Amino acid sequence: MFGYDVEVVKRNELHTFQVLPKRWIVERTFAWLNWSHRLSKDFELLHTSTETMIHIAFAHLHLRRST
Repeated sequence: MFGYDVEVVKRNELHTFQVLPKRWIVERTFAWLNWSHRLSKDFELLHTSTETMIHIAFAHLHLRRST
């Protein structure tokens, strides 16, 4: 629907640590979004308003980092 491809990565062994491809990018992005208190809980009723709040949160993040 959105044009994204999702790849499920299976682990070979349970007790060895191995960096999974692209997983750290997603986890870092979610961590950045959790700094926005409005996005840390699911307050929005519509997915379009949630998407707008994500855009606002990233704009705020980029503006803070550019100064």
